Amino acid sequence: MTAYIVRRLIHLIPTFLGATFLAFLIIQLAPGDFVTRLELDPSYNHQQIENLRRLFGLDQPFTVQYAKWLSGFMKGYLGVSLSYQTDVWQVLKPRLLNSLVLVSLSIIFIYVVSIPIGVYSALRQYSLADRVLTTLAFFGLAIPNFFFALLMLYFALWLKDVFGHEIFPIGGMRSLYIDGVDFFSAPKWRQWLDILWHAILPVIVSGTSGTAGLTRVMRTQMLETKMQDFVRTARAKGLSERVVVYKHILRNAIIPIVASIGFLLPELFGGAGLVEVVMGWPGLTPMMLEALFSIDVYIIMGSIGVSVILLMIGNLLSDLLLAWVDPRIRYS
Repeated sequence: MTAYIVRRLIHLIPTFLGATFLAFLIIQLAPGDFVTRLELDPSYNHQQIENLRRLFGLDQPFTVQYAKWLSGFMKGYLGVSLSYQTDVWQVLKPRLLNSLVLVSLSIIFIYVVSIPIGVYSALRQYSLADRVLTTLAFFGLAIPNFFFALLMLYFALWLKDVFGHEIFPIGGMRSLYIDGVDFFSAPKWRQWLDILWHAILPVIVSGTSGTAGLTRVMRTQMLETKMQDFVRTARAKGLSERVVVYKHILRNAIIPIVASIGFLLPELFGGAGLVEVVMGWPGLTPMMLEALFSIDVYIIMGSIGVSVILLMIGNLLSDLLLAWVDPRIRYS
């Protein structure tokens, strides 16, 4: 197992270098840079603009800029934001934590909902419940996140009109005041409850597609596995149906679900980004859009670098869990 982990860690190095270099190259291909917009400002002359470009290192070849950025990143330094005039990590950290809260809750929601529904649907194949759940799964796969987010906002507004107060919050991540007290002055447990309350609709929106997909996968795997010879043998031995289902069928059918974590993380980061924009969740994507408009290269690269690492960790975790569940993978 140790050799397998070492091999997987080594494979992550070229992946990170390739992803970040390609991102840096694409940014450089965009016309202009951060100080280009200042050329239209009459309060700046040409010499001042060139001095700013030299100060930020924007006058150097992109390979040199990338090498300097990579060197700093390896030391834990992401550079200085051109827009905020402060360390990139100080700008990135709170937004990253906000996105991780949304993604983590979405992952929990997806697995807690999809696995039981998939098992229930497979054990009652072609029943009315199975057909209803299958229809809902197709609906969840088909509806775009941004449109579903708008529907959820409309639903929250409708509930507010009906009951006269907010049942679900309409956008944002936290309330300004909790029980008449400023949010940051409230007890920590009340702050977290308020954040969880605000996360209900965004989590449902960002997790719906993944839940629908994993439900279908879980159902298919259960149906395929329960037709295997070892299942018939287990039943022939006189084992109870509960033992056959949960010890033999489910244990083997869940292997692809474990492997899906690595694919789920990038999908969630992309889908959650749209949710963050539509539902006002202060995560990485809104900040990235602002940085793209201003060509704040260090904010962009810091976000991409951290996101790539998180996605690689997700893929590594997926591979390790898969190798743990199925020992054949470790020796292949």
